[in-house]
This record gives sequence, structure tokens and C-alpha cells, in this order.
Amino acid sequence: MLSNIKIEDILFLDIETVPQYAEYGQMPEPFRLLWDRKAQRIGSEDETPEEVYRKAGIYAEFGKVICISAGVVVPKPNGLFFRIKSFSGDDESFVLKSFAEMLAKFSAKPGALLCAHNGKEFDFPYLSRRMLINGIKLPGLLDTAGKKPWEVNHLDTMELWKFGDYKHYTSLNLLAYTFGIPTPKDDIDGSQVADVYYNEKDLNRIVAYCEKDVLTVAQLFLKYRNEPTIDMANIERA
Repeated sequence: MLSNIKIEDILFLDIETVPQYAEYGQMPEPFRLLWDRKAQRIGSEDETPEEVYRKAGIYAEFGKVICISAGVVVPKPNGLFFRIKSFSGDDESFVLKSFAEMLAKFSAKPGALLCAHNGKEFDFPYLSRRMLINGIKLPGLLDTAGKKPWEVNHLDTMELWKFGDYKHYTSLNLLAYTFGIPTPKDDIDGSQVADVYYNEKDLNRIVAYCEKDVLTVAQLFLKYRNEPTIDMANIERA
């Protein structure tokens, strides 16, 4: 039961990823050939590997993490507050190491949980794969090897909305609208992140977008529990 979980024990998170190279032609040849094979499986018949490359950022082998935003709900006598912190930059290894250090401390907390929208299919495995590629030790909450399903302390707001209907996909934006939560997509959406990063070189804009997503996930989780949401005046940055 969601009501039995202490809200302050949940770390809500979201990540933003982009292809490792700005353009298809910048990939080293061995890497490009591997992408070409991947593109044959994920693209349509009339698309070239170069055209499919816009999707590279969603695959951990061909993409990289440029932003991780994480937040916790802090109950106070005058209401719920949301404390948020972002890790971002061009140096993926630094971004991942910084987040891993924070997550390792949070993982040691009894009852600690991770929560993201579609996190079980994307955010959690993507972070784990990129950490291993960068030679970073997995924090406890991401190290799921050998654990039974009920031992993995991951929550997923998309999975919770399915109620066992595993063929059903619902976007965070749609659920935000459905529950009357301000949309996190009022500036950019995920399909625009790579362009904003490589062409506009506006990482701050991406961080702001990522933080909106994290807050929305927390608000949605509170809606699932039929509890009051967080006032926008109660947002704190760590």
C-alpha cells in the first residue's frame, strides 16, 4: 500500500540523455558500424541509419547522461516542501560520480526507495549501465543483481498507473493534465533535448526542464495517495 510508505524515504528522479556525438558522421567508424546494425532493428524501412541517429540518446550504449535531477519531499509543520538538486554537465563521468556519491548515502537510509516515471524501463537501467561503462560502483539502490523482484526498492509512477495492465503506456504529461498538475512540458520536451544541448548549447534550459519533471513525478505520487500536493512556493534547492 502506497499509504504505508514514508514520503520522505523516497528519492524522486529524472534524467536527460543525448547521443554521444552531435552528428552521425562524427562517430568513429567501428562505433558507426555498430549503430548501423542497431538502426536496422529500430528504424523503419525507409529510414537511413543517419536519420535514425536522432534516437541514439535513449540507448545507453550510444547515448550519455547530461542531467540528473533528484528530489525529496520534506514534511514540515506548515506543509510539504520539495528539496531538489541537479547534477549536470558535459563530463558524464563527473555527473554520474557526483550523483552516485549522493545516492550511496541515501541508499544507506532504512526504507530508502527510488521513484521515477517509466523508471524501471528507462531511468534506473540507463543510469546503471552508464555508471558501469564509466567504471563507477553502483550505489545500493541501483545494484539489483541477484535480488528478487520484491527486494528491489524501485517505484514507478507509470507502472503504478497500469494497475496490472502491462500493455498500457501513459506519458507523464498526460497524467499531469489528467490530475490537474501543471505540465512539465511548457518549454521543451524530450525530443528537443539533443537539439537544445548540441545546437543551442543551453544546458540550464535542460536542467530546468528536468527539475520540472521530477517535481511532477512527486506531485503525481501524492495524487496517487490522495494527499495534498506541494505548493510551488515550497520548492527548495539543496
